[in-house]
Amino acid sequence: MSTSNSQGINTLLDAEREAAKIVQKAKQYRVQRLKDARSEAAKDIEELKAQKNTEYQNFVAQHSGESDQSLGQVDQETDTKIEEIRKAASEHKEKAVELMLKSIINVVTEPHINARA
Repeated sequence: MSTSNSQGINTLLDAEREAAKIVQKAKQYRVQRLKDARSEAAKDIEELKAQKNTEYQNFVAQHSGESDQSLGQVDQETDTKIEEIRKAASEHKEKAVELMLKSIINVVTEPHINARA
């Protein structure tokens, strides 16, 4: 009986060692999968960063040209408006000077409506 008991105990110990090896392999596999997932995620993040950076650079390049065109158009419109104002001022200059001289020369001396009597 002792031989069969020791043989049964040895079989159980062998099974326990085998189970421990299987558990250890499963743990190592899980740790390796986590490492692989982290490195894959880091790689995906870097690719996404590079892609978004490229999209941003393209966006900036496209829109900076538009702003230069807009600035040129605004400058042109501003110059046109300034010329219109100068032309109107030169056309009405004589009339404005005449009106100012008339107001200065012909002073009406009457008390202001808010002045107390």
